[in-house]
Amino acid sequence: MASSNFPTQIHRVITVLILITTLLTPITTNTSQPWDILSQDNFAGKLTTASSSVESAATDFGHVTKIFPSAVLNPSSVEDISDLIKLSFDSQSSFTLAARGHGHSLRGQATAKDGVVVNMRSMVNLDKGIKVSRTGLFADVDSSWLWIEVLNKTLELGLTPVSWTDYLYLTVGGTLSNGGISGQTFRHGPQITNVLEMDVITGKGEIATCSKDKNSDLFFAVLGGLGQFGIITRARIRVQLAPKRAKWLRFLYTDFSEFTRDQERLISQTDGLDFLEGSVMLDHGPPDNWRSTYYPPSDHLRIVSLVKRHRVIYCLEVVKYYDETSQHTVNEEMDELSESLNYVRGFMYEKDVTYTGFLNRVRTGELKLKSKGQWDVPHPWLNLFVPKSQISKFDYGIFKGIILRNNITSGPVLVYPMNRNK
Repeated sequence: MASSNFPTQIHRVITVLILITTLLTPITTNTSQPWDILSQDNFAGKLTTASSSVESAATDFGHVTKIFPSAVLNPSSVEDISDLIKLSFDSQSSFTLAARGHGHSLRGQATAKDGVVVNMRSMVNLDKGIKVSRTGLFADVDSSWLWIEVLNKTLELGLTPVSWTDYLYLTVGGTLSNGGISGQTFRHGPQITNVLEMDVITGKGEIATCSKDKNSDLFFAVLGGLGQFGIITRARIRVQLAPKRAKWLRFLYTDFSEFTRDQERLISQTDGLDFLEGSVMLDHGPPDNWRSTYYPPSDHLRIVSLVKRHRVIYCLEVVKYYDETSQHTVNEEMDELSESLNYVRGFMYEKDVTYTGFLNRVRTGELKLKSKGQWDVPHPWLNLFVPKSQISKFDYGIFKGIILRNNITSGPVLVYPMNRNK
């Protein structure tokens, strides 16, 4: 949900639907064409048409489409990418390019039909790819870095980026080309609103530095621009002092109106929580899912019984960070918060974890699914922004209607608010 006048008006809800389906046949597109650029010396050893490289670049995390490029560039420098783009721009027969970070697009956005996929991870240098300013509270980061790598490096200096995605094994350039949303968004905004400056390779192959005050049109076009206005190679992102631990609470609701009302009230508080999300629990799904194993096994039967009685219930998930200076007050604050909420009494759950453990919570589920061969399957996921005025209809028509009635997912279904002014 988004707001411009706190706390009286909440204008927008963000609803994230994550639907996991494995019985899908990928859409395959495969053609080939000769490449004059293979003969150019400046791409020797970097541009490949090897079947293994092309096959790997043809698919992505979505596993819904399979679109084959003609070649893959493994650049060793920003100039390699610039030279390739210039070659395409100046050529009479230009070709498409796509920057690929960790390949977590869902429908082939990270590949280029008959074109060249740029493997951004080939430029990673964990010794030189980041410069952190403690006085300026920012970090200059190569776009090929994963957010988990950024976290680990900034924590060495007692600092941390302010806004995250739920999953940290994504590249900086990848999330900044999309948006970068999570449970911190209501407070700090998405990742793209926490960027101070970038280096970008334009569609002409020019390398430009941009910010809100310098080349601002390019700056705002590239952030969330889905890679259509340039390739991000460096980003200056905001950081802050890193907390040590996280109080992590979940509350179960049977009434959607009470659930959303509590969410809206909590995100309107100026000095409250550090993280807020929500999820939908359906009759045909387990209490826990692969994103995190949270609930105590001894309570699974109670939770399942509650779900079966109501068919659909809702989980409010909140976190408060703390360290040595605030550990004496955080329990009192969270007790007061829980007393003010309208959840089903007896269905509050609490964990106390490290800051890093909370941010990297999805990794455990990923490794578990990989061990079972269930990670590299189709992910026809969908993110939707829904106005507050329509969210109750969405609950009735989608959650309690299409999804529940047709038993179409046992995967995570998230629903949580955002503030528009962030």
